[in-house]
Amino acid sequence: MQLLKDKIQKEGVVIRNSLLKVDSFLNHQMDPQLMMKLGEEFALRFKNNNVTKILTIESSGIAVAIMVGFVLQVPVVFARKKKSAVGNDNVYSTTVYSFTKQESNYVTVSKELLAEGENILIVDDFLANGEAALGLTNIVQQAGATVVGIGIVIEKSFQPGAEKLKKAGYQVESLVRIQSFLNGQVHYV
Repeated sequence: MQLLKDKIQKEGVVIRNSLLKVDSFLNHQMDPQLMMKLGEEFALRFKNNNVTKILTIESSGIAVAIMVGFVLQVPVVFARKKKSAVGNDNVYSTTVYSFTKQESNYVTVSKELLAEGENILIVDDFLANGEAALGLTNIVQQAGATVVGIGIVIEKSFQPGAEKLKKAGYQVESLVRIQSFLNGQVHYV
């Protein structure tokens, strides 16, 4: 997606040739017009998948997921990384390791929000090792629902996440695929 590549080239910052900082438009501050374009693109790519609900993980995937849900006219659920203040123990749960933050998170989704037989589209901002997406697929399986696709804004193709997900049989659609970071520059597949 050229619009996203242009935004990354203009505002993205490569850190230690392994991380891409996109705080100015995706992770900390969001560009609503860009989020809508990303949502429209995912909706186009998954329009024939009979999506009934979108699932993401807090927090950076939420904005894009909402835009996809808006375009497809389906609800959006996000997995929480912290326990809810209302103390609901009626949840699906899993542990997800974050490559970026180098930490494990216990994530949950209320059982009231995912139903058996639903067709779930997973949407997330980054794909590196695939841990977040695989954690979300685990939650979907616990609910007796079906993952009908995984939409990723930025895929780091030099890491094994996309390959893991595809080997597991999932349709993975990444809007931008990065081949490498070299000398502070982004190189695309």
